[in-house]
Amino acid sequence: MKDEEDDNIIPDNEENNSEENPIDENQDGADADEIIHVDAKHFEGEHFYDQDEEGDGNDTITKVTGMYKDWFLDYASYVILERAVPAIEDGFKPVQRRIMHSLKELDDGRYNKVANVVGHTMQYHPHGDASIADAMVQIGQKDLLIDCQGNWGNILTGDGAAASRYIEARLSKFALEVLYSPKITDWGVSYDGRRAEPNNLPVKFPLLLAQGAEGIAVGLSTKVLPHNFNELIDASIKILKGKPFTLYPDFMTAGIADVSNYNDGMRGGRVRVRAKISQIDKNTLAITQIPFSTNTSTLIDSILKANDKGKIKIKKIEDNTAADVEILIHLYPGVSPDKTIDALFAFTACETSVAPLGCVIEDNKPLFIGVSAMLKISTNRTVDLLRQELEIHLEELKNKWHFSTLEKIFIREEMYIDFKLYHDKESLFKYMYDRFEPFTKSFVREINDDDLQRLTQIPMIRITRFDSDKADEFIAKLEDEMREVEHNLEHIIDFAIAYFTKLKEKYGKGRERQTELRIFDDIEATKVVLRNTKLYVDRAEGFVGTSLKKDEYVTDCSDIDDVIVFLRDGSMMITKVDAKTFVGKDIIHIAIFDKSDKRTIYNMVYRDGKSGPSYIKRFNVSGITRDKMYDLTNGTKGSQVLYFTCNPNGEAEVITVLLRQISSIKKLKFDLDFAKLAIKGRASKGNLVTKYPIKKIEIKEKGISTLLPRKIWYDDTVQRLNVDGRGELLGEFRPSDKILIIQQTGKLKVIIPELTTHFEPDMIVLEKWIPKKPISAIYFDGEKERYYLKRFLVETENKEDSFISEHPNSQLELVSTDYRPVVELIFPKIKGVQKESITVDVENFIAVKGFKALGNQLTTDKLKQVNALEPLPYEAPEEIIAESLEVRGELNADDSEIQLEDDGQITLSLD
Repeated sequence: MKDEEDDNIIPDNEENNSEENPIDENQDGADADEIIHVDAKHFEGEHFYDQDEEGDGNDTITKVTGMYKDWFLDYASYVILERAVPAIEDGFKPVQRRIMHSLKELDDGRYNKVANVVGHTMQYHPHGDASIADAMVQIGQKDLLIDCQGNWGNILTGDGAAASRYIEARLSKFALEVLYSPKITDWGVSYDGRRAEPNNLPVKFPLLLAQGAEGIAVGLSTKVLPHNFNELIDASIKILKGKPFTLYPDFMTAGIADVSNYNDGMRGGRVRVRAKISQIDKNTLAITQIPFSTNTSTLIDSILKANDKGKIKIKKIEDNTAADVEILIHLYPGVSPDKTIDALFAFTACETSVAPLGCVIEDNKPLFIGVSAMLKISTNRTVDLLRQELEIHLEELKNKWHFSTLEKIFIREEMYIDFKLYHDKESLFKYMYDRFEPFTKSFVREINDDDLQRLTQIPMIRITRFDSDKADEFIAKLEDEMREVEHNLEHIIDFAIAYFTKLKEKYGKGRERQTELRIFDDIEATKVVLRNTKLYVDRAEGFVGTSLKKDEYVTDCSDIDDVIVFLRDGSMMITKVDAKTFVGKDIIHIAIFDKSDKRTIYNMVYRDGKSGPSYIKRFNVSGITRDKMYDLTNGTKGSQVLYFTCNPNGEAEVITVLLRQISSIKKLKFDLDFAKLAIKGRASKGNLVTKYPIKKIEIKEKGISTLLPRKIWYDDTVQRLNVDGRGELLGEFRPSDKILIIQQTGKLKVIIPELTTHFEPDMIVLEKWIPKKPISAIYFDGEKERYYLKRFLVETENKEDSFISEHPNSQLELVSTDYRPVVELIFPKIKGVQKESITVDVENFIAVKGFKALGNQLTTDKLKQVNALEPLPYEAPEEIIAESLEVRGELNADDSEIQLEDDGQITLSLD
């Protein structure tokens, strides 16, 4: 069916004169194919002529460019205002508002078929039923405004809702309370002029922030993230009290979010969201919560895709999702669960990034605004709506009081008796006005004809049964209500606070925060990517790559790794792993390069030029440019590396230098200890070894680490280990040192402190492990229903094991890693009798026993609380460090220079 404005369109078979009057193709993209089908109008050049029907020759000329600009702006404005962007007043897009209005019109307390609601909404929404049904399903899935019945889909799995004819809906109690108030609703006319519809619903709640919104219009878009129901109410109360507040998003899919760059939900902000992944055992991971904007189907697809590309290595995936998410990822034996978790974050949809953009409609114009400002506007509007409702209610009470008082006086003064004396309305009303004259000061407003008309229509049976006491009681009740409403109006802020508090009490239960807020650590993809290919080298010809399978194998690698190469002439280059890359002939060392590695130290002896002196140096490599050739020698042509080693933990070996036979040399053989050299940068010249030619260099003694033990911290904010000084210092760790981890479930493990380690949320002990230090634990045995105390040493490393019984009711009460702990047992009051607390010296109570020992029975009574007291003094034995271990600084010690004298001894001269 055509609209009325389409009456001027010519059928396609009408004559078209566009060829005679060609259109300039450069005019805003208008061409002949677009400028056709216009009745009584024609085009010439870039102008549009509206012909005069009377033939007087007065044609109206409008430029085509102007028409196209107007049309585009009209279309853009329509999409922005009527389709894609929600209004700041009630948080609804037009289709959503019309759906809620239709649900209210159909509301009778029973469920309605969604198809019926969609059909009813089409009276207000001039678009197809599919868009209405989709919008209604989205509202229903947010579980706030619509009480759903049937299969409405699943936001966790991505399954769609059943057809609208099979599912039913009705308004929730919350929606009925906060969305509707006809007396203060701003009403407009529907698109066809037949019905009234709300321009904005009087929503007395920050609905836009609770549900979130997303839409793409012409030239702009909006993405308001959902926030927590209770937190919004708390923040609104803080606004009314003049207190500061902060708002962060909360998602129905739960997960973990880093909101450190939220930027108040405005343009430029970003929220990182992650799945919640836990380790069930060494070969199984479980995903129990998923990131916002994903579902289990897309998540599993991304994991399988990463596995196919070789980024991760998994055995199989099980999707057991129903009411809650459960995706099991089975790993091959030997695959690190910690690295796999990081790889899932780095290469799959287990971590996504969401860019919020606060854009709303205010006064028919787009407004870019932050969530804090949105909440302030919503809160102030709620206060205004509550004020309007109170004012209307007060006016209604006043009218009730006014007429009740009139009625009481009318009947008490028996004015109705004289009605028979008056035969016309005017004289009767004059009589009544005169009779009410003495009482006018007691009324809240003037008496009018409508009041008198109502009095004349009171039935006689009501007059005869009139009870003056009940009337006085009713009027007094109205006066109390009026005083209460007036008090609320005078204290409208307190009234609004009470209103929000009541909403939270009625509807806040079960709407606690689902998304955990945490700051994320940055995952380096090169450290967690699966080494899914092999690196080869052709040393003689100078090629490296993954396709040189007939040449020497170097190591496993990934396609995002960098490789570092050292050449015999003292050159060094770092390049990306590729199928085949030329780096230079005569390669002496090749390895995968880690730019963050500060502990790998290179020991080198080189000859300066073809016959120059030899130098010795120790250096690390950092701050490089990829594919740039660096010279590690003095730069003299003909220089050559005589000795080279790569030491992952700063090892410093002792070498023997043999010189060529020259008559002036007394000593042809001497030793050099790399431990006596400072570690400098790669560009350092090094220290002089000898000015004589070297025949041979041999290793005399393997090196030990000369670096300081590595300090490791635990950052509770990101729940990761680090070497950057963030968080709590765990201690100084040598390569053989490990950390002790104890969980509230009674599980314990001792592992190498790798920076990729993930920690469970119930971890209660994390410290450097001292093998001879006993662990004390008090626990409740579920099978024997008694409390036990045990002391033990860790017997197995790199294995998670439980030190309490595995009965489901067994529970760990207290664990201590002090040498001589003291605990206090506090008992509950039983039948009014309070048993005295007991102090237990753990060392005297029980000796150190085996890991699996049950321990000694502590008490058969119930315990209210177990407290750890100040431990007894104890001097821990000093750690014995081998004398050969010489601890030195990592980087840039002094610039001392080693000079080799003729007797072969090394002397140090300080600059």
